[in-house]
Amino acid sequence: MAFFILLCVIPLLYLLFSLWKWASAGDDQACYILDYECFKPSDDRIISTEFSGDIIKRNKNLGLNEYKFLLKAIVSSGIGEQTYGPRNVLLGREDIPTLPDAISEMEEFFHDSIEKLLARSGVSPQDIDILVVNVSMLSLAPSLCSRIINHYKMREDIKAFNLTGMGCSASLISIDVVRNIFKSRKNVRALVITSESLSPNWYSGNDRSMILANCLFRSGGCAILLTNNNSLSKKAMFKLKCLVRTHHGARDESYGCCIQRDDEQGRLGFYLGKDLPKAATRSFVDNLREIAPKILPVRELLRFTLVRAAQSFNFTRSKKGDSGAGGVGAKATIDFRTGVDHFCIHTGGKAVIEGIGSNLGLDEHDLEPARMTLHRFGNTSASSLWYVLAYMEAKRRLKKGDRILMISFGAGFKCNSCVWQVVRDLGGTNVWKDCIDDYPKKNTANPYLEKYGWINNEDPATFVIPQ
Repeated sequence: MAFFILLCVIPLLYLLFSLWKWASAGDDQACYILDYECFKPSDDRIISTEFSGDIIKRNKNLGLNEYKFLLKAIVSSGIGEQTYGPRNVLLGREDIPTLPDAISEMEEFFHDSIEKLLARSGVSPQDIDILVVNVSMLSLAPSLCSRIINHYKMREDIKAFNLTGMGCSASLISIDVVRNIFKSRKNVRALVITSESLSPNWYSGNDRSMILANCLFRSGGCAILLTNNNSLSKKAMFKLKCLVRTHHGARDESYGCCIQRDDEQGRLGFYLGKDLPKAATRSFVDNLREIAPKILPVRELLRFTLVRAAQSFNFTRSKKGDSGAGGVGAKATIDFRTGVDHFCIHTGGKAVIEGIGSNLGLDEHDLEPARMTLHRFGNTSASSLWYVLAYMEAKRRLKKGDRILMISFGAGFKCNSCVWQVVRDLGGTNVWKDCIDDYPKKNTANPYLEKYGWINNEDPATFVIPQ
């Protein structure tokens, strides 16, 4: 009898142990954001309309047509007068950047944002188990990771990853690196550092496709503290629900539409080609196709499937000449707002924000965080998502249980997206604290046209570069 009971109990215990192990593994795979800190450079790095004009006038390679192109680009960019630039550009040395310029730009951000983040969260540098740094256009030896480890005297067994060349979508790639490490290590903390190096990458030539980058990119950065320790979940701000990465680097037109290269005169710059909108759209659609089933309710997916099937049926009948067909009608679309409460969109430019809004059927309320972030901080590359998120928090939009869809694009060409769930009601002070009451702006027009609009009336035969 005892032997029979033992035979029954052992499989039951094994089953209970397997269930416990499976549940524990699920906890270890959790990914929480404990806190984050966006960088706000000092006021002496602000690029106003007047100073922007001074920078352009310093470039003796420009002619009247280039001036007109820049005027049109800046006026329609959606960028305001309080964005920040690198110090060497503000000092008039954009043509002759040095390695110390690039290093000091990064260290100014590191020392400010990391120190504030760790101090506020009560985490010591020695508590960090994983460090991931992404700065696409600066590669040093020792790496930026090593500089941070040395400055903060982090542990010898820290796992460090230094990512370059990943473009504006790099912060979600860094999060993905952390998420995958979390699957094999328990109760660890990770620090993700995301920024871009503008000091050595300011373009001083006259190629329009490369000048455009100067109009859009601005200085910024963000430090993010993450953990998979389930006991810290109540202290967390966000929990990662899913993350999807789409890479179209195998397509030549996608690979070459957004690339660092020399112009015809040998001047290094960042090329933004005419195929960029098409490449972005393709990667965006493919990315949405994969993430939609992960985040949307079954009823919305079923509704979309039925509507699309009905439209396909009507289209087939109309092709056969059936006069009773009612026509194809409006294109079937998925309503992402059935599974998402907020949309955190990369501030790649006014056209990028409007394009995503149009494709997803978003209204002005949905697009406001991205529009206002572009106006206040510009395109800060991979860190821009976190300024948008900070805007939502500062406006007290983020409530417990809300879901946030992050969408970003990057050179390669790639589209990365993820969904965060808000763990608790949020509304603390952050990088927006000094100006959030001034937003949203009713008028985001750049005053550059008012000051430099006279260029449009100039005669090419008599035009003289302004002094």
